[in-house]
Amino acid sequence: MSAGDTPRTLAPAVRGRIDQLLTPVDADLAALYPGDDPVGQPAHTVYVSAADSNAGTPREWGERALALATDTAAVLGEIGDEHTISIVLERLRTNPIEDLRIDLEDGYGWRPDDVEDAHARAAGRTLREWSADRPHAPRSLGVRAKGLGAAERPRGLRTLELVLDAAGGVPAGFVFTVPKLRDVRQVDAVNVLCEEFERVHGLDEGALRFELQIEIPQAVLGPDGTATLAQAIHRGRPRLSGLHYGTYDYSAACGVVSAQQSLAHPVADHAKAVMQAAAAQTGVWVSDGSTQVLPTGSPDNVAAALRRHHALVVRSLERGIYQGWDMHPGHLVTRWLAVTGFFRGAMAGAAARLQAYFERSGGDVADEPATAMSLSLVIGRGIAAGAFTYDEVAAIAPSVTEVALESLRAGGGALAD
Repeated sequence: MSAGDTPRTLAPAVRGRIDQLLTPVDADLAALYPGDDPVGQPAHTVYVSAADSNAGTPREWGERALALATDTAAVLGEIGDEHTISIVLERLRTNPIEDLRIDLEDGYGWRPDDVEDAHARAAGRTLREWSADRPHAPRSLGVRAKGLGAAERPRGLRTLELVLDAAGGVPAGFVFTVPKLRDVRQVDAVNVLCEEFERVHGLDEGALRFELQIEIPQAVLGPDGTATLAQAIHRGRPRLSGLHYGTYDYSAACGVVSAQQSLAHPVADHAKAVMQAAAAQTGVWVSDGSTQVLPTGSPDNVAAALRRHHALVVRSLERGIYQGWDMHPGHLVTRWLAVTGFFRGAMAGAAARLQAYFERSGGDVADEPATAMSLSLVIGRGIAAGAFTYDEVAAIAPSVTEVALESLRAGGGALAD
């Protein structure tokens, strides 16, 4: 191009046409993928049968977990350092359970209607007592009633009604689990149910939250070859808060024999990978399932179960799944040991790289904005889990403050020149 030539640019009409095409796309993407809320995600969900739960359940589980930690101190010392163990023990004393469900489904079984009615009412009263006992009680709580299949639907709906009636409404932090999703139209029915509960209890539209349990292959892949999960998420938001993997029903439905059913089986990894991809950037959390191997019996059995559970939790964390199910007080010990150790181990490196990023210095790794965002999540999740404090972060990286991280996640001032 010679010095006197006019630069060739897109004509205003062309720019206008591009904007006309993409402005609706921008709006759709912003609505469908608002981003994640990782700091609010609980580290675990505990399930307790409605026949066994009461107002003292969180404290009782913490006490039993502490007793087991004392009895197995040598084993814990093999898989965690002294400072991490001290953090875990304090957690077990003060707030052992973050997220608690009263189970009236598979962990409860089928009982006469009058018996389940009584347990459902008791569950509602218990939820009300838990919500009044914060910060020592779980910050999120709820129930799993029977599902939406033709045979169990009447019982499940009645149970939910009785729970909320006995609770005197919807307790703060309430969420209910919808088991055995098979068809996306079931999510439409859950939305209708929520709309009615919100109307009756005077809640804002969208206030009632539910989670879907992914324990049947049709929940992952529909008959037309599409990902049922992706449709379910966008039909369920904003009420839908999480997808929870159901280890044993899903494995059995895929033909995996009981001896091989595990969170680490390839069919489990496939299902959870689809869950993660479908839920990414939607604000819907993904939770791993449970292990049936409990720390009970002989000392050798207890030690083996603790090591196994710790390894499974670490495996999930390494794969970007930050929540799982715990089915026994002993699981609290290894859950918090794994979560605390994982984030403490990741904090120093993440903080140092963020410090370099904020300073625009090179360092050994030149991080991009997306990587810096991911590093900030390490700090945010670790703080939320109680693995470390902002003071500990600041000792390594003075620029990595709470304000700076919030600004980074919002795409704001921390990235300014």
